[in-house]
Amino acid sequence: MDTNSPTPSVLMATTNEALLDDLLRLSAAASVTPQVETHLLGLRRKWPTCSLVVIGRDLAEPLARVQPAHRPGVVVVGSAADGDDLYRCAFDVGADAVCRLPDDEPLLAGKLADALDGADRSAVTLAFVGGCGGAGSTTLAAAVAVLGNRRGFRTMLIDGDPLGGGVELALGIEHDPGDRWPKLLNASGRVSAAALRSALPSVDGLSVLSWDQSGVTVLPPDTMSSVIGAAQRSTDLVVLDLPRRADPAVEEGFIRSTATLLVVPCDVRSVAAAKRLSGPLRAVAGDLRVVARDSRPGLAPTDVATHLSLPLATKLGHVRGLATAMDQGHLPLNPRSSLTRTATTLLNLFPPPSPL
Repeated sequence: MDTNSPTPSVLMATTNEALLDDLLRLSAAASVTPQVETHLLGLRRKWPTCSLVVIGRDLAEPLARVQPAHRPGVVVVGSAADGDDLYRCAFDVGADAVCRLPDDEPLLAGKLADALDGADRSAVTLAFVGGCGGAGSTTLAAAVAVLGNRRGFRTMLIDGDPLGGGVELALGIEHDPGDRWPKLLNASGRVSAAALRSALPSVDGLSVLSWDQSGVTVLPPDTMSSVIGAAQRSTDLVVLDLPRRADPAVEEGFIRSTATLLVVPCDVRSVAAAKRLSGPLRAVAGDLRVVARDSRPGLAPTDVATHLSLPLATKLGHVRGLATAMDQGHLPLNPRSSLTRTATTLLNLFPPPSPL
């Protein structure tokens, strides 16, 4: 993982002090520190090198006269009082967008977040859900996240189940400082990925979003959508631990996932419970597969998948000492562990993009 990659640069160019104040305010809200130019010569010098160039109309007109080289990531900004000349200026400099402030502030804020987070990046996102109570989906989700992080992939583990045992307990970070879901309840629209990652507790570089003891048990779907979007823009791998109950926020998690892994113990009662859940899941999960967990004695993994009419992703064998390890706040992820083998299989099955 490249931790020394340069931060994308944003250039704001205008001689209009009032406009510059507005641009700097929007930049601060997006956690962006821009370069500022008030002269045409400085704008032309930095034109090829910045990831995003925001130009006031006052400098867009003289810039157009010198016919700058075409490049992506250019926004021309004016006011509601500007007429069609604003669009002519934008056309002449090859801009991607025109923003009239204050009406188009959300559009410009999104452009700033794109420049900071990387607009074209979208992480592999794996959702885990238990086919019945105690299926082990939280344990497997945590294992996949930890191993992905160890491989050098920038990873975020998101606990979407307020009534579950909590992934923080599995990782031993329940008392670590950092924001939990209740702090993000008002999040909507575009969430800064960099700000989100810096606010969360982490373990060895693995960012974790979970719950506190405040009693909050429901998330607005806009909050879930915004947080997952920010995670996907700033990471290689997002792992979601989701509950079996259906609500709009949970559905956002399934909809936004690359694949959903339904963890089902290989016994008749568990398979019957998973059968009732699989129908609603099919409606929201684009790629739904089974992870069959060993039960002794029990059904064969292939029989579980056949009964559920779902593809078998992999199987999870018996994990020795799992309960004790979880009570102690760590996962038994030695190389010979069946938990390690299963998590590795899933990472190979859904490989994240090259590390950031």
